[in-house]
Amino acid sequence: MRQISGRTYTQDGNRAPILTADELENLSIFRGTLTQSERAVIANHAAVSARMLSQLPFSRPLARVPEFAGGHHEKLDGNGYPAGLTAESLPLQSRILAVADVFEALTAADRPYRKPMRLSDVLRILHAMVDSGELDGRIVDLLESGGVVRAYAEAELGEDQIDL
Repeated sequence: MRQISGRTYTQDGNRAPILTADELENLSIFRGTLTQSERAVIANHAAVSARMLSQLPFSRPLARVPEFAGGHHEKLDGNGYPAGLTAESLPLQSRILAVADVFEALTAADRPYRKPMRLSDVLRILHAMVDSGELDGRIVDLLESGGVVRAYAEAELGEDQIDL
């Protein structure tokens, strides 16, 4: 694509690239639909959440809420964001929020970029994320075995999503 983008054409005496820089960037997206700059903006929300929450006067029992909320996109293998924390540094509360966030994102009906997924597909993805070292398997297992999936599905999901 870079070779193609280096080529030009002439129209009405004006020389122009076959692909603009923006077109090249969007056509070069390896996975998903977001460019690197768009992904960076989205990834920033976890750090912004922690910063905003850290400005609030939480009581002592809730003092770590900013840390927990800010870590909801961290992964056990250290490939998450914003801090790249690993399992050893990631509190249980952040691990729980990470699983809940993925589950909700995959089942949500209000995402303009894709349709909500069926429960069987969501659980397959969650287990794949456990297998790849991203999510805590104990939490995913508890989500499933503790009845949370069923209760959430009955309260929040469309009938076509409930296939378990």
